[in-house]
Amino acid sequence: MGQKVNPIGMRLGINRTWDSRWYANKNEYGDLLQEDLKIRTMLEKTLKQAAVSKIVIERPHRKCRVSIHTARPGIVIGKKGADIEVLRAKIRKFTDSEVHINIVEVRKPEVDATLVAQGIAQQLERRVAFRRATKRGVQTAMRMGALGIRANVAGRLGGADIARTEWYREGRVPLHTLRADIDFGVAEASTTYGVIGIKVWIFKGEVMEHDPSAHERRATEAGGGGGGQKRREPRPGQG
Repeated sequence: MGQKVNPIGMRLGINRTWDSRWYANKNEYGDLLQEDLKIRTMLEKTLKQAAVSKIVIERPHRKCRVSIHTARPGIVIGKKGADIEVLRAKIRKFTDSEVHINIVEVRKPEVDATLVAQGIAQQLERRVAFRRATKRGVQTAMRMGALGIRANVAGRLGGADIARTEWYREGRVPLHTLRADIDFGVAEASTTYGVIGIKVWIFKGEVMEHDPSAHERRATEAGGGGGGQKRREPRPGQG
């Protein structure tokens, strides 16, 4: 079972928590869910070059708080916070709530599964050999402290006529173990031969106690695996 199911969904409520954190009545739930999907799609498209790991949306009373986890916070913030204001204006088109934006820096993008997958995809689009790109991502993650990593690439690899799947693994990736802190990310590379899909699993250790926020706390602790530093949005006129 652990080999087939999404490892993040399987661990929700155990050592992972949701990326959308709000409660709504039955008649409001669908509208808020649509807002979340539109906001995420817009941000992923707008910030394609900003190395965005994930987007967390929280909705306290009549507010919409969007936390953007990125390895390149300078690109998201812009000069004197100008780009933040542009993003806020775009988000306001999808919601009537008061919009707040937080930027969370990912200090170790080499052990963030989504960013590793994006890095492999970008190399494939630059015509780097798929074996070289995948092995480089795997070896870099292990060197930066990952306990195990597996990477799948699928499609017309190397321009082959028949699509196939190849995978590489180093270390341990215990997908059946629920207490294992497994990070999972996907990306797509658009090549001249078609789309190549990339999946990455990274094992960062075990969480012995029941703690749904354990993975996120590890990611935001300074110096931790994939750790990061939280930044508040700058005030207008401040650099």
